[in-house]
Amino acid sequence: MPRLAANLSMLFTELPFLDRFAAAAAAGFTGVEFLFPYDHPVEAVKACAEAAGVDIVLFNMPPGNWGEGERGLAVLPGRAADFREGLSRAMHYARHLDVPRLHMMAGLASSNDAGARQRYRDGLLAASDIAGEAGIDVLIEPLNGRDMPGYFLDSFEMAADIIADLDRPNVRLQYDIYHRQILHGDVLRSLEVLMPIIGHIQIAAVPDRSEPGTGELDDARILRAIDQLGYRGWVGCEYRPLGDTMDGLSWRPALQIAPR
Repeated sequence: MPRLAANLSMLFTELPFLDRFAAAAAAGFTGVEFLFPYDHPVEAVKACAEAAGVDIVLFNMPPGNWGEGERGLAVLPGRAADFREGLSRAMHYARHLDVPRLHMMAGLASSNDAGARQRYRDGLLAASDIAGEAGIDVLIEPLNGRDMPGYFLDSFEMAADIIADLDRPNVRLQYDIYHRQILHGDVLRSLEVLMPIIGHIQIAAVPDRSEPGTGELDDARILRAIDQLGYRGWVGCEYRPLGDTMDGLSWRPALQIAPR
């Protein structure tokens, strides 16, 4: 079965962020991901990951002012300098942490805004060039409007078109099963079609984003299908536990999945 990575922005939140690396390792995870590491010195994040013996497999580029509602800078007019500063900061962390992929959030704009699309394209090309020099993939992720109202990249078809248009081998799709089901459904067929461009997968139950196996989808069947399609990457556990994180991890043996 696919390798599972604990999302430390959602799991083990009973603990301070830097303590979650050890907690994830104690729970059997060998990989972790998270949204943003930037509140902590890169040296401290690296030390915690190394002490826990876990790989950091993914994090996001800076999103702008998250507290003020920004969800990425790439599509925003007049923010090119801020975007490039954020890209530089993300690369500093990625290089020191030996992280192979970065998620580039788009920002809030109409998906029909031609100017926003051009700015997004320009940002992706810049990120692809700089990340590519370090052997790092840049991921784009469609997000549903219920969780992220007004998000520019709100369609998997649009994401696939952008990736095809750019034709950069290190620009790939971050396929979140939860967002896919809410946006379009047809999870199994779309995984088959999109697998050649998928760089990372994430999972959570639909509709409440809790533990896999507790929602409307057959998550065990989906994970088996991912394996059968030849995916050898990580599956990020980006869900909100219904209660204590450790208690909620009973979903793994329930779905006959062992962490690795």
